[in-house]
Amino acid sequence: MSSPATAPVLPAASPRGFLLVVLAALCWGTAGLSGAVVAERTDLGPLDIAWHRMAIGAVVLTAGFALTRRRRAGTVPAVSRPVAVRLVLVAAGLAAYQLAYFAAVASAGVSIATLVALGLAPLLIAVGGTVLGHGRPERATLVALVVALVGLVLLVGISAGADSGTTVLLGALLAVGSALGYAVVTLAGGGVPGGVPVTLVGFAGGALLLTPVALAAGLRFTTEPVALGVLLYLGAVPSALAYGLFFTGLRSVPGAVAGIVTLLEPLTATALATAFLGERLSPGALAGGVLVLAAVAGLYLRRMGDSNSRGVAPNPLSKRAP
Repeated sequence: MSSPATAPVLPAASPRGFLLVVLAALCWGTAGLSGAVVAERTDLGPLDIAWHRMAIGAVVLTAGFALTRRRRAGTVPAVSRPVAVRLVLVAAGLAAYQLAYFAAVASAGVSIATLVALGLAPLLIAVGGTVLGHGRPERATLVALVVALVGLVLLVGISAGADSGTTVLLGALLAVGSALGYAVVTLAGGGVPGGVPVTLVGFAGGALLLTPVALAAGLRFTTEPVALGVLLYLGAVPSALAYGLFFTGLRSVPGAVAGIVTLLEPLTATALATAFLGERLSPGALAGGVLVLAAVAGLYLRRMGDSNSRGVAPNPLSKRAP
């Protein structure tokens, strides 16, 4: 990490990087529907599905890295100790995010787990960026954050029902842990230099970290054809492809901005659930979805305007000293 005296000012997000993060969020939004299909057709639990997602993602990323190795110019740069620490944090954050989120869903339900995890993550990212010396989030980012969080509350909602005791409290705490894991991934991954296969290392390391936990809990597999196909999709698209897009986008998008944009994930998941699972959105939820879209669109227009006013593309985050 750069010292306070030499730490550069974070650049404005480039349009290309911003769109890559948006595409990643849209891909992530299909993961919930995929997991529901697998759970419906098999006896796989949340931990089993999370492990399959990480393991399959690691295999797909390894194959992609091997196939494109000759096309890439140069070699993978030497990994310094600070970069190695960042990669370990990315792997640990991915594993913790997956495990804590699915545990929160099992304890408190999808609504509370999703609201706490995805709603709290942008705040943790903004605070973490400030603590790490990236400067205070600018006013446009803070306004977009507030609007997006209000929209997310309306979209997802909180309904603890009759079971509002320690079970829901435990689920909320697990969701906080999930948000923290996601924030660690975002902040640590944004400082990894270009050329380092951060997505591959993150998924492979995360799968290794999850394996002992899954084995201890009794890891289960399936031979059901549709479930296998969906698991392959889950590991390839919402995982390998989406995180590859996300980490590439992070090289030119500040973490606080990326955290807000990824609030599109629950919006996508809700739309898919409405279309394929028969869930119906209330007017308040529809209004929340509009607010989330408005926050992301407004932030995108602001960032694109900043880049155009400078007349040059911003320097990527990957060129910062680790």
